Amino acid sequence: MDDTRHIDGKYIDDKTGIETTGHSWDGIRELNNPLPRWWLWTFYATILWAVGYTVMYPAWPMLTGATTGYLGYSSRAELRSELAQTQQARSGLVEAIRNENVAQILANPELKQFAVSAGAAAFKVNCIQCHGSGAQGGVGYPNLNDDDWLWGGDIASIYTTINHGIRYMADDETRQSEMPSFDGVLTPDQMGEVAAYVVSLSGTPESPDKVAAGAALFAQNCASCHGSDAKAAKGVDAEAVKDMGAPDLADAIWLYGSGEKAIVQQMTHPRNSVMPAWGARLGDVTVKELAVFVYSLGGGQTVLAGQ
Repeated sequence: MDDTRHIDGKYIDDKTGIETTGHSWDGIRELNNPLPRWWLWTFYATILWAVGYTVMYPAWPMLTGATTGYLGYSSRAELRSELAQTQQARSGLVEAIRNENVAQILANPELKQFAVSAGAAAFKVNCIQCHGSGAQGGVGYPNLNDDDWLWGGDIASIYTTINHGIRYMADDETRQSEMPSFDGVLTPDQMGEVAAYVVSLSGTPESPDKVAAGAALFAQNCASCHGSDAKAAKGVDAEAVKDMGAPDLADAIWLYGSGEKAIVQQMTHPRNSVMPAWGARLGDVTVKELAVFVYSLGGGQTVLAGQ
C-alpha cells in the first residue's frame, strides 16, 4: 500500500508529513529530508579551502609544468634546504672522521656513535647482499657478529680488510692467500683421515679410527697455515700464521660447511672467496664508518690475537 498523498503535485508521506523525492522502489518512497546544517557548512568550507589551496600552492597541471601558487612553495626546494642543513650539521663530524684513524674514532664517544649510525646505513646499501641484513653471513660469507676472524678482528685489521678487500686483483694491497688443492698430493683415503681429525677437534667424527693417522697428515700438510693446534691466528702459532688468513678449524665455525664430506670437498676443490676492495669505491670516510660499525657488532677484538 502506498502511504503517500499528493499536495500541489508533490508526494507527501502520510506518517511523517515530509515531502518525498519522488523516487520509488518496490512501493517504498524516499523522504526528502534536508542535510544537517552543520554538515552543509562543513562541506562548503572544504570547497572554499580547496579553492584557496589551489590558489596558494602548486596545484593545476599545465602542458610543461604546473601552477606555482601565490606562495611559490616547492617541496623539492624544501627538501634541498633540509638536506643542506643536515649536511652542514654533520660536516664537522665527517671532517673529524676523515682526519682521525679508526682507533681514535672508537675512543671518541660522539664520533663512534656517528660512525656506527653512518656505517649501518652504508652496510645496508653495500654489504647485506653477501653478509645478510643482520651481518649473519652464509655459506662462503663470514658471520660478522662472532669473534672468528680470518684476517684479524681488531679495528685496524677490519679497516684494512674493507679498504683493500680479499683476493681482489684490482687492488695491489689486497689480502692474499689461497687454500691449495690436495688432489694428487694426498690420496682420497688420506684426505678422509685428515677430515676425521679436523672434525674430532670440535665434534665426533664418523670414523674415529682415522683420527690418529689424520693428525699426523695434518701436521705434515696443514699446520704451516692452520697452526699445529689447528687454531690458526688464535692458537700457539698465531704469530707465524697471522697473515695467512687461514680459519680456526677447532671452533666448530665453518665457512663452507661442516662434516667430513664438506672438508674433503674443500681439500679437493678449494673455494677461495673474493671480497671487493671498497676504499676506491666508497672513499676513506665511509670505509672507516663501516669498520667501526662492523667492530661494534660484538665480535671485534681489542688486540689482534698473537700480537
